[in-house]
Amino acid sequence: MILAAADIPIVKILLPLILAFIMFTLGLGLRGADFSRIFKFPKAFGVGLLNQLVVLPLVAFGICKLFKLPPVLALGTMILAFSPGGVTTNVLARIAGGNTALSISMTAVTSLLTIFTVPLLVTLSATHFLGNAAPDFQIGKLGVTMFLLTALPVALGMLLTKFAPRLVEKTAPVLSKIGIGLFVFIIVAALAKNWQVVWDNLPTLGPALILLNIVLLAVGLLSARLLSLEHRDATTIAIESGVQNGTLGIAVGVILAGGSTTGVTLPLETVPCAVYGITMYLITVPFVIWRKKRAA
Repeated sequence: MILAAADIPIVKILLPLILAFIMFTLGLGLRGADFSRIFKFPKAFGVGLLNQLVVLPLVAFGICKLFKLPPVLALGTMILAFSPGGVTTNVLARIAGGNTALSISMTAVTSLLTIFTVPLLVTLSATHFLGNAAPDFQIGKLGVTMFLLTALPVALGMLLTKFAPRLVEKTAPVLSKIGIGLFVFIIVAALAKNWQVVWDNLPTLGPALILLNIVLLAVGLLSARLLSLEHRDATTIAIESGVQNGTLGIAVGVILAGGSTTGVTLPLETVPCAVYGITMYLITVPFVIWRKKRAA
């Protein structure tokens, strides 16, 4: 019997594996010093972490209410808000002339914190927005899944870096490009399959996510200014506060949807993350160019 492509859970199986692979490539660029380096930038790291864990979810919640997003899309927007920037913020911080070391250290710490923060906050959000219709999942099980998809691959990447640095130096850039390429392929295929759903929600989600991006970039700069941080640190804090990891958000949404995901069909919980993958660059790229010019 030949199964149709729509019957094969491509997104459900491959997307989490691709996320784990991307996190592994993130680990290839990390060392123990990246975790201890946060003590060199205590104020900058502290305000960045506060923005990420507290301010960002509150702003996202307010925007969900302001735009009166449907419950499932509101949940998806909150999932996006719970997903720290990852490798993308490191690249953007470097291009913008920010403090790349600070960005890498924040990525290292927040990526590990997602094991605890994402399951708890997703559970609270699902209960709030969906009520009795919230999917039946165990917070502990989601925490274990987050560990397997984020912390474990990062740790394996770091171990490989420690014991085979020459191999990592040669292969890390290629492996990173492969991971991103695979992710883009799956998401493009999923968007094509679900284009009508994305298109129907774009008029509402687009402005909401653009506003989310703008507000958080501004919050990052303002909070850094209030603490009299230097330009490079302020740029990094803004990027870390305003740029989210859509890859992680989509993977969490897929896990949350469970058995309702088949073929290359994206569950509704992931639509905000997919749309954000488009709108984020409309705002962030001009911001990065502006900060780079200011740093010159």
